[in-house]
Order: sequence, then structure tokens, then C-alpha cells
Amino acid sequence: MAERVIGAERAVEAVFREEHGLLLASLVRRFGDLDLAEEVASEAIEAALVHWPVRGVPARPGAWLLTTARRRAVDRLRRDQAYAARLAVLQVEADRAAPAAPPADAATDADLPDERLRLFFTCAHPALPAEARGALMLRCLAGLTTAEVARAHLVPPATMAQRIVRAKRKIREARIPFRVPGADELPGRLPGVLQVLYSVFTEGYAASSGPDLQRPDLAEEAIRLARILRRLLPGEREVTGLLALMLLVHARREARIGPAGELVLLDEQDRARWDRAMIEEGLALVPVALTGGPPGPYAVQAAIAALHDEAADLATTDWPQITALYDVLSALAPSPVVALNRAVAVAMRDGPEAGLALLDELAGEERLRGYHPYHAARADLLYRLGRLPDAAAAYRRALELAGTEPERAHLRRGLEATGETASAT
Repeated sequence: MAERVIGAERAVEAVFREEHGLLLASLVRRFGDLDLAEEVASEAIEAALVHWPVRGVPARPGAWLLTTARRRAVDRLRRDQAYAARLAVLQVEADRAAPAAPPADAATDADLPDERLRLFFTCAHPALPAEARGALMLRCLAGLTTAEVARAHLVPPATMAQRIVRAKRKIREARIPFRVPGADELPGRLPGVLQVLYSVFTEGYAASSGPDLQRPDLAEEAIRLARILRRLLPGEREVTGLLALMLLVHARREARIGPAGELVLLDEQDRARWDRAMIEEGLALVPVALTGGPPGPYAVQAAIAALHDEAADLATTDWPQITALYDVLSALAPSPVVALNRAVAVAMRDGPEAGLALLDELAGEERLRGYHPYHAARADLLYRLGRLPDAAAAYRRALELAGTEPERAHLRRGLEATGETASAT
């Protein structure tokens, strides 16, 4: 009996993880309220934990959960007429923007349209605070608990709970629509969704603070959500570009960390440890993202990542092509960070002096003053030019700004290579 209960719990967990966004989106579309949808989804999960060990896991577990959740929602609305009336007003307003969902009491596979695209755009709505968008996406679409989302954002669970509550209140009070933007709005809204996903991935691939260099579970959640988004928007090439970029970068995750958890830079990585299957998947997506019109920023970044992943080592990397792609990216999405990355590519193509000249031109950029990779790049080029006192000063500044212990340890080693002692930092 105990084994059956454990098996049912695992089945519920697996279904919930895969179906959570689909279930929640269907409930929000049906009832028009995110809080109600989350409450009845949780109640449906609790009911599954009671019934499935006894009756067995149903043939269509997602449909079972949706039917149960819908019935719980109807019961709640019957008990609270004032709440039901308020939701009815909101639903009428929502229905003006999109056709109403068909009523249903018992769900079948045909009653489970994929409404997650609506939820992507709601979670990433520009009216919401930037800090709340990634949190909502992880909570609502990835199915992470509030505590898990809090760990992802490195804040206490109570702080994250308040952040999520405020975001949901904003959705309700500002009447943020649960709908996919029209064709005229989509070009302006989709980049916001992609930016939220990429921010989640970046925090997972290169943590901003803490004891660990990477948080692979967070990066993998971002990739999973990007896969879902691509299935929902197969014709949007920038969605494909973002997924390709994530795959090609995440494929190097195992080689970025040494045996003691230390940072291993690209030129020192054992490329045999790169995930070849993930690289092949990403490489196949790059041409799709690049063809059919002018490329977008994520497609160009994916092409750069592909050149890195295809090279046997740093010496055989096609630095002229990478530099040319950074020129394209600079025209599409100019930023100090893009300029920094281009300068590093130029240093690899033309030598450290050429790269350093470009970095020095960026010294006045406010965004780079507190960005430790900028100072670390300067330190490396200064060291390669034999300007050891200047390199030491740049390493010290990078050390002051680095957020994770593996990064700080790497910078301390660089500082010590200049003849300075890290203990003075």
C-alpha cells in the first residue's frame, strides 16, 4: 500500500510539473481570475493524492485534474455570490477581446486547448514590475512553488510571496487582459516575453550572486518554457533563436566548472564534456532562426554561440566571423555589453592592444562601471600586454564587483599572477 501511495504521489508530481501551466491557463481562461485558478488547481492536486492511490492514475490525468478543478471553482463561486459577480464583470470585459471558452463540466483531451500562450503574455505584461515578471512566469508556467521561486531570485520566501501577491493584485486591478496580443501588437510585446525568459536563463547559467557559479535547474526551466513557447509560436523566428541560443550555451555547463567548483573559462574547457546532443539540437535551429527575413538579436547571438560550439579549440575559432556577427548585433540591439563582447572578439582577432583600445573607449559607460566582466576583460588584456600594475588594479575592481565565490576565486588567481597578493583585497 505504501508503495502504491508513493507511486501515486510521484505520478501527481510528474503530471503537475508537465501540465501545470496548461491547467492553470485553462482555468484562468474559463474563470478569469488567477488567484481562483491557483487555489482550485492546488485543491485538484490534493484530491488526486487522495483518490489516485486507491483508484489508480486515470488514463488522462491532466483532464481529470481540470475537471476536478473546474468543479471546485464552480462550488466556490456558488458559495460566494459577490465574488462570482465580480468575476462575471471581469469575464465580460475579457470576452470582448477574445471568444469565450466553451463551457464544460467533464474535460476530455479535446477540451484542453493550449491556453498557455495567453499566460506567457499576461505574466510578462509591461504594466507589471520587471522583478515580478520572471517570478510569475516561474510560478504560473513552470509550476515552481513560492519557496522555489524565492530561491531562484535569492530572496526570502515571505518577500517573494508578497511580490507575487502584489503582481496578481496588479493584474486584477489594472484589468490586465488574459489574451494573446493581436498581430499589430505582437511585434511590440513578444520581445518582453523573450527578455523575461532570457533573464531567467541567464541567472541560471551565470548566477549573479551566491556560492555557486551556476544554477542548472533554473536554466533548464527557462529552456523548458522556451520549448513550450516555440510550440505555441512556431512561426516566430526570434523564439527559435532564443531556444537555439539557450541550448548552445547551456551545452557547455559541465565544462564550465572544475572538480572543486572553480570557474573554467572557454579557452581552458574540456570540450569533450560539452553536451553534443544539445549542441546538435541548437545548431539545427540556427538556420531556421536566421532565414526568412532580417535576423533578430537572439538569432544573431545563437549564430555566435554556434561558432564557438563548432570550433575544436580557441585557436581555430572563427573570430573574424564572430566579430562580423557582433557588428550585426550592434546595429540590431546596441548596448554597452554588446560593445564589450565585440571588443573581446576583436582582441582575439587582432590582438590584445586592439581589444583594449575598444574597452578603454567604453570606460565612460555607466552600465559597465559596476559590471565585473568589463573590468575582468580589461585585466586579462592588460596582463597579456605585460602591464602588470594596471592589470592588478583592474582585477581588484572586478573582485569588488563579482557576485559569486567561484568568480571571485578565479579573479584572485588572476590578481596573484600579476605578482600582487589577493589577501590585500
